[in-house]
Amino acid sequence: MQKNIQIYTITLAVFFTAILFYSFSKDSKLPAKSRYSVSAVPPIAQVVESIPMRDNYDFAGEQLPLDNFDVRERLERELTVNTYWHSSTVLNLKRTARFFPTIEKILKEEGVPDDFKYLAVAESNLENVTSPAGAAGLWQFLKGAGKEYGLEINKEVDERYHLEKATHAAAKYLKKLKARFGNWTMAAAAYNAGASRISNAVDNQKTGNYYDLNLNIETGRYIFRIVALKEVITQPLQFGYQIDKEDYYPPLDDFAIVTVNKEIKNLGDFAKKYGMTYRMLKVYNPWLRTDKLTNKQHKTYYIKVKK
Repeated sequence: MQKNIQIYTITLAVFFTAILFYSFSKDSKLPAKSRYSVSAVPPIAQVVESIPMRDNYDFAGEQLPLDNFDVRERLERELTVNTYWHSSTVLNLKRTARFFPTIEKILKEEGVPDDFKYLAVAESNLENVTSPAGAAGLWQFLKGAGKEYGLEINKEVDERYHLEKATHAAAKYLKKLKARFGNWTMAAAAYNAGASRISNAVDNQKTGNYYDLNLNIETGRYIFRIVALKEVITQPLQFGYQIDKEDYYPPLDDFAIVTVNKEIKNLGDFAKKYGMTYRMLKVYNPWLRTDKLTNKQHKTYYIKVKK
């Protein structure tokens, strides 16, 4: 009798284990939505829509040929990417208040269209970054091009990171490219790809129209990205970005200029002398690349110190 009870108990255990295993296996094959209640997994709080497009867009006063479906779709891609690339777009918006006033002033002085400030956003996201290819600063100058346009570049000083000087250099380069290729759109494309590559593409493909050229992926997207950035930055609310005025990064205009024409053995001591930290000295003067300024030729430098 005892033996029969044991067999019966074991049989029931196996039976219920099998039912439990089957139930779990069946449930695991259902879509995730079916396995959880709405209260357990709330819906994502966002609305993702197709970007409504206008019938006309321009870059530097030059119209995009939107009657060409390929052009329209390429622009739509960049509008979509920059609308829904939330973290990057928010930071770009905040940085515009810090850098655009200086860039706008210099572009106007140089006779370059204001839209080229968005080229700086496309190049660097308004950060003093260095690319894998060695391009540096907000305007992403390569070393050779930077030196060609008057920027000092060595181990201690790299004026590709000097906002004012690099912006003047970029404007001069863009004017030269415009003279060579005939319009601002092609000048921007050549700024990105290099003048020789664009010239080769024009010669091989028998067209000088940017929108008809088959270029590498980065340059092929370049003008469209600039136009998309322009759209989002000029009317952020239309694209769902509500940033209060006080949340924008303020310009770094609270400084005085110290003229230096001799060696600075230690920039930490220099910063302390003017009541600021070494970190803040580098924030205001990112073109100072080491902890000293040897200056054997007694060149005159203008260093910003925080008031």
